[in-house]
Amino acid sequence: MTFGFFEQVYRLVRQVPPGQVTSYGAIAHMLGHPHAARTVGWALHSLPAASDVPWQRVINSRGRISVASSSATVQRALLEAEGVEFDAAGTVDWERCGWTGLPWPEIEKLMAD
Repeated sequence: MTFGFFEQVYRLVRQVPPGQVTSYGAIAHMLGHPHAARTVGWALHSLPAASDVPWQRVINSRGRISVASSSATVQRALLEAEGVEFDAAGTVDWERCGWTGLPWPEIEKLMAD
């Protein structure tokens, strides 16, 4: 079975453990589409409110929350509840909280199930 790109994003983001973050670009790269970071953002923005996809665990490559709205406040609160810490500038420490992702064989299996 082949899944559309949005569903691939959702399947992969579900693998990000609590207390860790990744970037839009990292998700795109893991899925074999290194220039699709913005599309990853669109996929996550399109999620219904009751989704089980932990969208809050995806931030920008600079370690910051990208949205400048009430969603940013919600995202930060959700991340902090998981133990993610932000510095005074609102940046996450990639070395402490960054998710390195899955190896390609695991991604292939995830997309085939």
